[in-house]
Amino acid sequence: MYDLHTHSILSDGEMLPIELIRRMAVMGYTTVAITDHADPSNTEEILSTLARVRESAQIYGVRLLCGVELTHVPPTQIASLAKSAKNLGADIVIVHGETPVEPVAPGTNHAACGCKYVNVLAHPGLITMKDAQLAEKNGIALELTSRGGHNRTNGHVAQIAREAGCQMVVDSDAHAPHDILSEDAKFIVAKGAGLTDAQCKEVITLNIDQFLGS
Repeated sequence: MYDLHTHSILSDGEMLPIELIRRMAVMGYTTVAITDHADPSNTEEILSTLARVRESAQIYGVRLLCGVELTHVPPTQIASLAKSAKNLGADIVIVHGETPVEPVAPGTNHAACGCKYVNVLAHPGLITMKDAQLAEKNGIALELTSRGGHNRTNGHVAQIAREAGCQMVVDSDAHAPHDILSEDAKFIVAKGAGLTDAQCKEVITLNIDQFLGS
């Protein structure tokens, strides 16, 4: 199993990176991205700190993807900061999309979907078809999330993603131990968004190496 969107105490999560990894290993995860909230003030520090946990994660049988979630960054700065994060060694860059429950700046979805350095647009709210098609062109996945509030638009995201031919991922946006999803819970998130059983299986067993081009 994979989860491409989690948080540790390096931003607003409750767990040390290795505690998060250990708990997810016990749940059966083999690939986990820790993507703490980032802006120009802390991107470098997050990535350098997470890199020091790679060996510990490997001991627990987990491939740690060191990443960031660009959060409330002005849309005009998303491309440059995403590129900078990749240059600093980020395995994955996600962008905090235009969820209906936070005052994310209009244009964030569009800026993220047009950036080749972004891998996942998290909880993109009422994303437009135009932006989803742009995401598909750039190989950016749209997220189906279990996170309360953010998950209100999962059905819309899934419908638009299917029509645009865009890759979907199912993530927990975990901040605390109780947020970590079991395999059955991941399936329910996908099924609840309107996917067929076959589509659910395809999404939750995504080949992460192939998706990230690694």
